[in-house]
Amino acid sequence: MIRFGMLGAAKIAPRALLDPCTDEKRAEVHCIAARDPARAEHFAREHGIPSVHAEYRDVINDPTVDAVYIPLPISAHHRWTLEALQAGKHVLCEKSFASNAAEAEEMARAARTADRVVMDAFHYRYHPVFARAREIVESGGIGRVRRVEADFHAAITNPADIRMNYETGGGVTMDIGCYPISWARHITGEEPSEVRARAEVGPPRVDLFLEAQFRFPSGIEATLTGDMRPGAAFRADLKVFGELGTLFVRNPLAPQMGHSIEIDREGRESREELSLRPSYAYQLDAFIDAIEKDQPVLTGPDDAVNQMRAIDRCYEAAGLPLRGN
Repeated sequence: MIRFGMLGAAKIAPRALLDPCTDEKRAEVHCIAARDPARAEHFAREHGIPSVHAEYRDVINDPTVDAVYIPLPISAHHRWTLEALQAGKHVLCEKSFASNAAEAEEMARAARTADRVVMDAFHYRYHPVFARAREIVESGGIGRVRRVEADFHAAITNPADIRMNYETGGGVTMDIGCYPISWARHITGEEPSEVRARAEVGPPRVDLFLEAQFRFPSGIEATLTGDMRPGAAFRADLKVFGELGTLFVRNPLAPQMGHSIEIDREGRESREELSLRPSYAYQLDAFIDAIEKDQPVLTGPDDAVNQMRAIDRCYEAAGLPLRGN
């Protein structure tokens, strides 16, 4: 049994961890702490968490806790991941992993020193839909890949939303635009060699829209967009263009909400639908297997460093400051 301690009563937590734990005999959420103790008490009652601690450090130092889940603002990921590792805990950290690549590199070194499992919570990566998309590409199902297009758009209309705050790691690229970057990196299996980007800024230094152009060492080119402008229409799509055809993944983000894998190869079309089991449940399986069976994770700290390097390069190319500076 893996017992989780949770830092913060974040909105993502029920979907990302609590619900998967209800169907998983190998894991449970044992305790929580939040900046507002009353909020922590209410959250614990609502979700059946047995213990509430006064401070985050109490969760980390709880001897019954095996792993710490960190859904805090991005600006807090670095500090609390390091503290959890120093206490000998495994860490499941929400994306984006850190404020910048330098922080991610320190977190990765700490993970190696502590010999603990650390996972960057890109849950989509563990779902059979993305695994199948990679299989099609790697097997030559659409021929040699030429180009990738990936988009995640979701409107944010509340100006007080934490994602509108530079100091807490705000910006579309840190929050939802990081997914198209990750999709492109993982579907190609490469890191970008060239990066160009343009951004639309709302609050000071906070990108509401960012379009990036990647070129990979193999010659594959990618166009990636993240959009949280108030008028943005929801979309989460991945398209891969090969010499022989096209792969279109509808909703690689959360396939449990509906998805399809569509292939058009030399005029012949096919369509697949796979599991509707939540991507977060597959992520939890992988996290537990890494702890109990020493299985490698697909989005470990080294991958998180590469992801943050790509994000940093997008900000630099768009003329925006790195988060955390």
